Amino acid sequence: MKSFIFAFLTALCWGAAPILGKMGLAKLPPFLALSLRSFTISIILLAAGLISGSFKNLQVDARSFIFIAAEGIMASLLGQLAYYYALKNSEASKVVPVSSSFPLITLALAFLFLNESITLKKILGTMLVILGIILIRY
Repeated sequence: MKSFIFAFLTALCWGAAPILGKMGLAKLPPFLALSLRSFTISIILLAAGLISGSFKNLQVDARSFIFIAAEGIMASLLGQLAYYYALKNSEASKVVPVSSSFPLITLALAFLFLNESITLKKILGTMLVILGIILIRY
């Protein structure tokens, strides 16, 4: 039940965020908007980490750091910047379904690099995602 509540809160936040982003991008270029967003988040995370004591005894191995840093560059920098450009130049209701099709990429990469299985359910789900993108796009 706890995981469902967190998943629902995730959907609520991610569902509302494009509306705020689209409104914020009305008078800002995407790069500046992403910089402001990242700066704000960094300040909040730094303050929360210092207050909670999460940074005490900070030990991170190099391999973990590299993977997490690469994930951040892919998702929070390159992906978010591309998303802001798309959102600035199109309708949120069209951009979000296409950009939210990332599980298709994850499915293929997880199969290739993590040896995860491809099941009938995953194939059917993938086909439904593709159908949804086609329906919304036109």
